[in-house]
Amino acid sequence: MMNIIDELEWRGAINQQTDAEGLRKLTSEKSISLYCGVDPTGDSMHIGHLIPFMMLKRFQMAGHRPVILIGGATGTIGDPSGRTSERTLQTMEQVQKNVDALTAQMKKLFLNEGNTGLRMVNNHDWMKDITILDFLRDFGKNFSVNTMLAKDIVASRLDSGISFTEFSYQILQSIDFLHLFKNQDVQLQIGGADQWGNITSGLDLIRKKEGPDAQAFGLTIPLMLKADGTKFGKTAGGAIWLDPKKTTPFEFFQFWANQDDRDVIKYLKFFTFLSKEEIEALEEKVKTEPHKREAQRVLAEEMTRFVHSEEALAQAKKITEALFSGDIKALTADEIEQGFKEMPTFHASNEAKNIVDWLVDVGIEPSKRQAREDITNGAISLNGEKVTDTEMNITVDNSFEGKFIIIRKGKKNYNLVKLGE
Repeated sequence: MMNIIDELEWRGAINQQTDAEGLRKLTSEKSISLYCGVDPTGDSMHIGHLIPFMMLKRFQMAGHRPVILIGGATGTIGDPSGRTSERTLQTMEQVQKNVDALTAQMKKLFLNEGNTGLRMVNNHDWMKDITILDFLRDFGKNFSVNTMLAKDIVASRLDSGISFTEFSYQILQSIDFLHLFKNQDVQLQIGGADQWGNITSGLDLIRKKEGPDAQAFGLTIPLMLKADGTKFGKTAGGAIWLDPKKTTPFEFFQFWANQDDRDVIKYLKFFTFLSKEEIEALEEKVKTEPHKREAQRVLAEEMTRFVHSEEALAQAKKITEALFSGDIKALTADEIEQGFKEMPTFHASNEAKNIVDWLVDVGIEPSKRQAREDITNGAISLNGEKVTDTEMNITVDNSFEGKFIIIRKGKKNYNLVKLGE
């Protein structure tokens, strides 16, 4: 079995290390504790947040002891990393709601199958009792303003401006590392590429407080970019969220299934727990049979199963197949809502009406003449079945559970009609 550092290198998952040889030696000799943190700036993580935690999970699978930190304290301040402007401060009530939501999300992803090897902590537990005098005397005295100004996260903001609040953020994250080093034997912090300055500040504090020989390390994950140079995880519709209410399992599945051939192997290495042999076999298929898109299918299945569930994956595949074949009759109202969320949407009452009048009233057809012509020519399908009778009446009986009717014009032009509105 390869050393965890060798595996991360093969997966292309290492950006910077504070002491590469020292960490390789340490992880070869013993099981270590390590941590990664996330601030509760929202009530759900998106797939970009997931990257360092997937690496944390790999350490766990290799026999190490991961700690997930939810920033109940740091989330009230706001990390300046990767930002060009100040964050809007959230109320303490909102921060707590976000803490609860992210904690539940992390438990669902990483504490399943009776797995108790992973610890979860909240930095509010040890930050809340630090007074301003304690902060300045015990911690602030160990930080040089000159050094703090030189960090990329601060230097990049000097022209546009940075508040003392966000300027102090790296001290708070350093306190986290020191606390976990002393109290939970945490020797490694991992994070995204933008966390390098915060991580190295923490290492400096540990050595000043615990002595220059203190064995602590930092490792960052590369910034994820797509082959076209744009930022990974963003689409025209916004971020891809882990919360199924924000991004449905079907949309989540489709996001991964539609990845570029140039990116799919990189994502399989980063996001799945498939072996080196399995991924290399898929890489060969991308080269020899790209039209089959097998690597994309496996990626979509692995990620949807991991983030949502086996049931959600089955539902996403069912919707995908129904849309591909045009046979949507077997779908439930919930599946219709997922699959047609981004389709043009219209509204209609529950009142029975002639199909010609109904298509015009709803707004799908511009005129009765055009509606009759399209129906007669077989261009209109209702819930997957072609309609050719201009005298037909549309009723609630034609809908999915009294909620939706799907009208297709031509081969691909789907329209979702919501009833009772």
